[in-house]
Amino acid sequence: MVNNVKTVLVTGATGFIGNHVVEQLLATHDVRVITTARTKPTGAPWLSNVTFIPFDISTDFSEKDLFTYFERPDAVIHLAWQGLPDYKSLAHLDTYWLQHYRFLTNLLTNGLTDLTVTGTCLEYGLQSGCLTEDLPTQPTTAYGLAKDTLRKTLDLFVADRNILFKWVRLFYMFGKGQNPRSLLAQVEAAALRNEPVFNMSKGEQLRDYLPVTSVANNLVRIALQKQITGIINCASGQPIAVRTLVERFMQEHQYALTLNLGYYPYPDYEPLAFWGHPAKLQSLTNP
Repeated sequence: MVNNVKTVLVTGATGFIGNHVVEQLLATHDVRVITTARTKPTGAPWLSNVTFIPFDISTDFSEKDLFTYFERPDAVIHLAWQGLPDYKSLAHLDTYWLQHYRFLTNLLTNGLTDLTVTGTCLEYGLQSGCLTEDLPTQPTTAYGLAKDTLRKTLDLFVADRNILFKWVRLFYMFGKGQNPRSLLAQVEAAALRNEPVFNMSKGEQLRDYLPVTSVANNLVRIALQKQITGIINCASGQPIAVRTLVERFMQEHQYALTLNLGYYPYPDYEPLAFWGHPAKLQSLTNP
């Protein structure tokens, strides 16, 4: 069953995921996009098809009714977050999570009834194996703890209100527009520079990867339905070794790089092997 959603406000729309989310939404919906600039951003193919509303979550805060300011959208997909990919920065805890809490609760207080927010697999912390949504959170990074805190406080806020609240835990993704510091983007950059060797970890860690277009499709499906609320893993459920991922990527693009395995240590904030259980997601995308 699908909500009667006609207008959707998207935050973080010009980011890696947001670009693809907006593109998919525009096929059927009126999309409003927040921009921190007073002029329209450039580069996205959908720029002329959305309504831009200027707002900066870090500086523009006031007591005004933001729901009315954003023209009373039927639903909000909140993708925005600052300071990434520095997961350990204490700014996530000192500053960012509270800015997002105040922004979202302002919308909810003033009339928003359908909210989708992206979380992170880092909320699970160092738990290994197949991770289900009902596991207790054990974040070990400032970013993971900030996201976990935001979810828990929003849960309390919506508890006695008639609000559809969906928290989408993102795992790993790749594709057009990815951060230049992400793994596959670095592989591609090294290949295009004709470098003979690419330095990386041993690559034995198991991770859960999806193409960003699939992530965007999942987010849109989740946001526009009312069957399932709460935490939903946005995951494939199919772990892949990071080395295998890189080798497949190089083969697909015919990149002739030699992998210098073991050059970098494994991150200390992730377990060696973890992936998401996608049963909730599959119940929506494969009815």
